[in-house]
Formats: sequence, C-alpha cells, structure tokens
Amino acid sequence: MSVDIVDLREFYHSPLGHLAEQSIAMALSSLWARLPEERLVGLGYAVPYLDRFRADTERTFAFMPAGQGAVNWPVGELSSTALVFDEELPLPDSSVDRVLMVHSLEFAENPHETLKELWRVLAPGGRLVIVVPNRRGVWARMEHTPFGSGRPYSRSQLTSLLRETNFTPGASAEALFFPPSKIRIVLKLRHVFERMGRRFWPVFSGVIVLEAQKRLYQGLPVAARASRRVFVPVLAPQGVQTMRMR
Repeated sequence: MSVDIVDLREFYHSPLGHLAEQSIAMALSSLWARLPEERLVGLGYAVPYLDRFRADTERTFAFMPAGQGAVNWPVGELSSTALVFDEELPLPDSSVDRVLMVHSLEFAENPHETLKELWRVLAPGGRLVIVVPNRRGVWARMEHTPFGSGRPYSRSQLTSLLRETNFTPGASAEALFFPPSKIRIVLKLRHVFERMGRRFWPVFSGVIVLEAQKRLYQGLPVAARASRRVFVPVLAPQGVQTMRMR
C-alpha cells in the first residue's frame, strides 16, 4: 500500500526530510548525465528532486500513483502533475527520455508490469533512474519515514528485476548512511556518518540509487489485456437546485 501524499509532503518539510533529500540528491547528481532538451517524467513522489533537474529539460511531468494521491506542482506555476495508474501511463510509445522513480517501485502492485510500461514509454536508449529502500539498511526498518514502508530491495534483486524487464543496469550510488533519528546531535553528525558509510559500509545504505538503460535488441512479449482498473470520481458534481420548485 502506498504512503499517503500528505505524509510524504510532511516528511520532506521536516528537518529529517530536508537532510534525506540532500543526501539522495547528491547521489543522484553523481550519476545524472545531462541530456540536451530531454523529456523527464518523475513517477511516485519525485517532486523534491525534479525541482533540481528540470531547469535543463524541454519539459518535466510529475506522475503520482492513484493510491498515493497528488499535489499541484510546480508551486505557483501551471500544473505539470497527473494522477496515474503506473501500469497504464497516459503517454505514447517512446515519448520520454528519462524516468525518475522515487517512492514508487517499492509500492508497485506488479513491479514487472510497471517496469514494462516504463520500457514502452521510454525512447530508444532512454534512461530509468530508480531510488528504492535498501533491504539491508536501517531506514527500511523504521516506519516513521516513507522509506520504512513498501517492499525494500537488495542490489541483486533490483538488478535481476531490471534485466528481466529488458533494461541494462548501469551506474549506481548509495545514500542515507546516517540513522533516521530526530535527535539534533545525531543530525549534526550526518556528514561524518555519510563520509564513513560510503567508505566502510556502503552495503548498509538507506537507499539504493540505480540507473538503467532501455535495451532494444531483445523483444518483450506483448499480451493484450483490458485495464484492471475502474476509476470512480471521489467528488462527483451532482448539481445544486437554484430555484424553488413550485
């Protein structure tokens, strides 16, 4: 089950959330190659990171799963947010250059189908960047952050899943080596934890960041299927009687 959008937003507005965002953004920057005029899509709750990378893009969209909910983004501008079902994205084939998944894969009902759908919408040679909780890390065991919910992955599990869905795993990075504590003295020492963690215990990072590329030389079996989802509006307008009936 997905984390509610309200909880995600509140976490990233908290001191611990700000520090987590900085750590993950640093890991993303280490493997984020600039693509000229790229079309970027964030799937899940990626808006804290899309703000950092959208300046160089032709266009950027934030797709948020229906089970999670959605917020307007960017703030103060025309909305680039869409509420979606991650196995049926409202995009044509080969229409985007890069997809960033954050708070997404660990909540997917069927990870294989979700990744196959991303394969469909990515352009030839398109890149997929995934941020997932590390099964071996402390953050996956603490429920007071979004990284403690959903299905965590080990590096080998994530690599196998990508290969099974026709992606070629590439560069990787780690983030969140400091403990998910709200104690100030612990947060002040985060740089020490991050530096030591990258050197001495990288396998115990809080999240794994992995980039993969769309593979073209092997076809994916395509099965015709009807949508398993029926969308019902939460607030359906019923009309208001404006004149008293006589």
